[in-house]
Amino acid sequence: MFETNTAETKTAIIIGGGVAGPVAGLALRKAGIEATVYEAYPSTTGGIGGTLAIAPNGIAALRVVGADEAVIAISSPVTRSVMSVGRKRFELPGLADVPPLRLVHRNDLHRTLHDLAVAGGVQFEYGKRLVDAEETPDGITARFADGSTATADVLIGADGVRSTVRTLIDPKAAGPNFTGLLGFEAVARHDVGVEPGTMTFTFGNGGFYLYMPNPGGGTRWGINLPQDRPISLAEARAVPSTEWMKTLLARYADDHPARELLLASSADELQVVGSMHIMPPVEHWHRGRMVLVGDSAHAPSNSSGQGASLAIESAVQIARCLRDLPDIPSAFAAFEQLRRGRVEKVAARAARINQAKAPGPIAKALMPILMPLLTRIAMNPEKVAGPEQRYVIDWEAPVSGRRYAPKN
Repeated sequence: MFETNTAETKTAIIIGGGVAGPVAGLALRKAGIEATVYEAYPSTTGGIGGTLAIAPNGIAALRVVGADEAVIAISSPVTRSVMSVGRKRFELPGLADVPPLRLVHRNDLHRTLHDLAVAGGVQFEYGKRLVDAEETPDGITARFADGSTATADVLIGADGVRSTVRTLIDPKAAGPNFTGLLGFEAVARHDVGVEPGTMTFTFGNGGFYLYMPNPGGGTRWGINLPQDRPISLAEARAVPSTEWMKTLLARYADDHPARELLLASSADELQVVGSMHIMPPVEHWHRGRMVLVGDSAHAPSNSSGQGASLAIESAVQIARCLRDLPDIPSAFAAFEQLRRGRVEKVAARAARINQAKAPGPIAKALMPILMPLLTRIAMNPEKVAGPEQRYVIDWEAPVSGRRYAPKN
């Protein structure tokens, strides 16, 4: 499985076992670098998080490490997208010759990537909450809350929006920004009467929601509830699900099919996804032997449909850079140069979408008039989605210290 690796890096500590961590482990192994993932949770995630999207570029990046088929097998394709405003529905144009977006539950994705990484020789250690790291001329030592340590050539922070590694790199680094939305999802025992694979994005009186026929029957829906302040996932889940259902029903009492979907859903099966966040631009992606990948460096809001895919891309790209460049500083610099512009452009687009998810009265009145124009101009698929979804990493191409552009 190992490729020849003549660069300085031979071993890596990866902090975080979510999406980017296992993919980085597989990519590093492919590049000839031994990798161990250290996860703060006591085991693989169980029921944490909701449904997420893997875009075609994310699937392409997974193909590099041999994980694309396994993820496709546990996901559902979105073959058609529709926007609904009031009584008007607009077909959203898609990209030609591009595979569909895939929907997958975060927990299923975590388990699948973990199992593939283990099968590929990546080691995992659980119950390892990072508290500090100490660099020496020859390596870096991670210190965990249980008193244990680990040493390697580099330390990769794949530990999410509340990254400990980010604060070790820069104690003044900003944390995630709240988008003003709280996420919920469930499967309703109700048929919305649209063809399988159709995702409907709806601007209702109560706010933004989406729904799609569930492959197992019924309709899977998600709601972004406007919220004045962010609350932790633990705080959100401490509220009885029956109370959240009452709140949602009151807000969407006059929205169809939102009301029908809520009434046909069980409160016991309501998934509270939690407050939705977006990372502001992170000033320092790396320092010394530490570097950030995935959400710890760049977390666009869920509106982008690209969060997981960008994390997967970055996990593959850091391995290429460490494989090809002779020293760690030049590898990290090349990695940031490859990634920063792309991920910040996606984040900016997602931020603009968030502003429209809870429109005021004037915007609501104008939306039926403006939407056809938006679908023709602002939502031109090649202009908006083409550069994002057609992005393909050329694993075989060497990374140089000068600016390098991957194949689109």
